[in-house]
Amino acid sequence: MLDYKLLQALATVVEFGGFERAGEQLGLSQSAVSQRIKALEVRLGQPVLIRHPALRPTPAGQRLLNHVQQVQLLERDLRAALPTLEEASPRLRIVLNADSLATWWAVAVGDFCRTEGLLLDMVVEDQDVGLKRLRDGEVAACLCASDQPIAGARCVPLGTMVYHPFATPDYIARHFPDGPTVEAFRRAPAIVYGPHDQLQHRFLASCGYHGSFPYHLCPSSEGFVRLTVAGMGYGMLPQMQVASLVAEGRLDSIAPERSLAVPLYWHFWRHSGELLERLTGVLCGVRLE
Repeated sequence: MLDYKLLQALATVVEFGGFERAGEQLGLSQSAVSQRIKALEVRLGQPVLIRHPALRPTPAGQRLLNHVQQVQLLERDLRAALPTLEEASPRLRIVLNADSLATWWAVAVGDFCRTEGLLLDMVVEDQDVGLKRLRDGEVAACLCASDQPIAGARCVPLGTMVYHPFATPDYIARHFPDGPTVEAFRRAPAIVYGPHDQLQHRFLASCGYHGSFPYHLCPSSEGFVRLTVAGMGYGMLPQMQVASLVAEGRLDSIAPERSLAVPLYWHFWRHSGELLERLTGVLCGVRLE
């Protein structure tokens, strides 16, 4: 049987970034918090926190944090039936892709979070790898491109995000004077979000090119747009993110007839409570196109 006082200590240490601040939140001394963490580690037979160089949960600690989060969501439903129970703000740890966070996500969930008093712990990952975090028990839900449900979770389709290979007109004139040719792809610098980002490779494959190409790595959605506007390369960007820049003539597609439609799916643990079900309903009503 898990001791939830010990789990609460772990969650508070991670949330507030240290034992002293956790003690202030829990009304305990720093030493008492440390003792609870040690007691939890003794029961598990393994550490739940990495102390150096920065304080963070171990894989086992993260699984416990995810469990605490699910329990808190279920307790919120219980409080709705028993209002005399102590109220607390729920916290939901989810993983989503940077492009969704930079475009439609905030508008979609803003009113819901304010109404429900919901706090989000958002982990940014590429669409194609976010599901692994859910499978490993690190998060309660994820937004990703995979339609393959995992055991114990539901998978709900939300729609698609459409990407085009955008660049500045000057960049296109300099690197693609004859259009998207094999030689141009071999020489023209691209911009890639990260090592797991396969959009660029998928676009090139759709054009019949499978060779190597020069590229900048930029793990920032906003930075990605800025580099593109600065003429440093061409990159796969969501139409909705740069619509105004395209309308102003500052960006254009290097291959107007080519685009990639990336499906998005919302995965979440079953039996995590009504709050997560209601959030799912909100997301299902969003138009991504």
